[in-house]
Amino acid sequence: MNIETKKWEVLCSEEQISAKLKELGAQISKDYEGKNLMVISLLKGSFIFCADLVRNITVPVKIEFMTTSSYGHGEESSGKINVVADVSASLEGYDVLVVDDITDTALTMSHVMAHLKAKNPASIKSCVLLDKPSRRKVELVPDYCGFSIEDKFVVGYGLNFGDYYRNIPYVFNVTNEDR
Repeated sequence: MNIETKKWEVLCSEEQISAKLKELGAQISKDYEGKNLMVISLLKGSFIFCADLVRNITVPVKIEFMTTSSYGHGEESSGKINVVADVSASLEGYDVLVVDDITDTALTMSHVMAHLKAKNPASIKSCVLLDKPSRRKVELVPDYCGFSIEDKFVVGYGLNFGDYYRNIPYVFNVTNEDR
C-alpha cells in the first residue's frame, strides 16, 4: 500500500493530543507521588508519545527503553512477540509504568507486562496513547489511555507505516480508497 495514494482522516489532532498529555501527566503525577517511578518506553512506536508524556509528569521519573517486535512492515500483528532489546536497569523497588503507542490485540503489552513482572518491580501498570478494544485477543485493559478508537489502521505521532510517518504530529487513519 502506498500511503500517498490513499485517503486519510485525522483521528487525533495535535491539540487533542496535547490536551490529553496534560491530563494523563497530571493523573500519573498524582498517582505516583512519593513513589519510585520508572517509565519504560516500548520502542519504536512510543518514543514520541513517551517523550511528550514524561514532560507532563511532575514527579521524579527514571526512563528506560525496551524494543519489541510483532508487526514487521505490515498492517497486522504477527501475534508472535519478540523482545529485541530488554531493559538494562534493575526494576526492583521501582513502580514501573510501561508506555506504548497502541494496544489492539494486547498481545504485546500482555507479554511485556509478564516479562517485566518477573523482574520484581514494586508495581507495574500500562499507559497507551491509543486503545482498540474491539481487537482484543487477551484480557488486558490499559491502566492509562489517551484515546479509545475503532478498528482502523492508524499512522502518525510515532505510529508508522513501513518505517515512515512517525514524525506526523497527529494520528490519522489510512483507507483503501483511491483519492
